Amino acid sequence: MIAPLPILLLMIPMAVPAEAAGNRPIVGAIRWDAWHGPASEVGLIVETTLAAAHWHHRLPFYGKVLGENAVEARGNTQEIMDQEIAYAHDAGLDYWAFVVYPEDDALSLGLKFYLSSARKSDINFCLNLQGGWESGGGPGAWPEKIRRYVAYFKEPTYQTVLGGRPLVFLYSVEGLVGSGRFETWEEARAAFDQFRAAAREAGVGNPYIVAQGWSPDVLKNQVEKLGLDAIGAYASNGGGQAAPYSDLAAHTERWWDAFKATGSEVVPLVSAGWDMRPRVETPVPWVEGGDIEQYYAAPTPKELAAHLERAMAWCRDNPDAAKAQAVLIYAWNEFDEGGWLCPTLSEGTARLDAIREVLRSKASSE
Repeated sequence: MIAPLPILLLMIPMAVPAEAAGNRPIVGAIRWDAWHGPASEVGLIVETTLAAAHWHHRLPFYGKVLGENAVEARGNTQEIMDQEIAYAHDAGLDYWAFVVYPEDDALSLGLKFYLSSARKSDINFCLNLQGGWESGGGPGAWPEKIRRYVAYFKEPTYQTVLGGRPLVFLYSVEGLVGSGRFETWEEARAAFDQFRAAAREAGVGNPYIVAQGWSPDVLKNQVEKLGLDAIGAYASNGGGQAAPYSDLAAHTERWWDAFKATGSEVVPLVSAGWDMRPRVETPVPWVEGGDIEQYYAAPTPKELAAHLERAMAWCRDNPDAAKAQAVLIYAWNEFDEGGWLCPTLSEGTARLDAIREVLRSKASSE
């Protein structure tokens, strides 16, 4: 049985303002907050994916091994959120991109605990919207979503770029259009124009919206149809079969140039891994099929830090493409999908310790 890490708040300095990270790009990580046990069916399902003994090493620091094939991974308390904030800030992360769900959904608990934290000024936040959720209910449901998101933009810790523009990511862009959603791309474009107008009217700036996907050409087309600002990705998978992490990092880095070649602005992705075998062994409703042989070895902390350092250098070397000077890491807590920075029972803070050497040294030296 693995002994859990103690939950002890790190005493660290207050965060820097929203766009200040020394002279380096700002660096954030995606949060998918399903780790809440019985608060939702999803919370219970993801615990089953890590229940087998050979996956216990992926459990977050707040996880519990209850038996050979039984675990709990429940981070939905203020104490745990405060500790996560401390870990992230100590490593030098600038922001979290919270995957957005309806306010009353248990998957929104992470964002709620962040916003209620006395330590939230230690790391900024932004929204990672999902096309299917955002367009649900069509134009009639959209004004209330705009109200919610503009209210978030008013938070003092909301991450901005380019002189005060709220940073927003948009995954599954194709999901915006369909039955019960926006009926056409023109209707979706009008919705995002309405979103921008409401933000400007509220005095919080024109949102900088980054489309996330897998194909540079498809993303380019989506940006043009919706009037978005940049392209990037949520996660990366080059189809490797039991491949080394170096192959995944190389695939992801080739994307940066492929995205740039479309003529679009780019927020480069850094991947902390891709290994969905827990979800293939124990299928989840939101993933169809899966190849048990399609995965990459987990990165060593040093490999992950080097990949991040190259992304930051790419931003520096490509200022016309990387105008926002922002990097996004997949992910903070995608434990069963294969990408995480959050401390685990097996690794402790090793990954964060490694990226701290990159983030804090760059902030002070450039």
